Amino acid sequence: MGKQPKTIRLTGRVFSGTGEGSKFIELSWVRSQIEEKLGFTPFRGTLNLLLDETGSNIRKALENAKPVPIVPEPGFRPGKCFKASIMGLVDGAVVIPLVEGYPKNVLEVIAPVNLRERFGLKDGDVIEVSVFVE
Repeated sequence: MGKQPKTIRLTGRVFSGTGEGSKFIELSWVRSQIEEKLGFTPFRGTLNLLLDETGSNIRKALENAKPVPIVPEPGFRPGKCFKASIMGLVDGAVVIPLVEGYPKNVLEVIAPVNLRERFGLKDGDVIEVSVFVE
């Protein structure tokens, strides 16, 4: 029998990103692995969360946790992905790009729906995300 995942709750402030996350999510190999390993077809964008100091420390801990493996194709950088629940209502995942210079106080959230529309979010709004780690 497998171990029950540990739930880590964090909050983050919504902000507009550069659009790089949506380019990554649109890649066919990314989409197929998310569908296969996380069980949903991702909306074509990510929700960017700015973390406070507590959230940044949690993110550092996630960097050392066992992720859901999304194996990059040659020429692409890896990232860590963890199943998550957004506001306790939408199943999705958090993504930590393993790219040099990527801010340590930022998480990207993916889901099968547009999270901004689903929750009526705008920049500056605070949301809660529960991250599941083994």
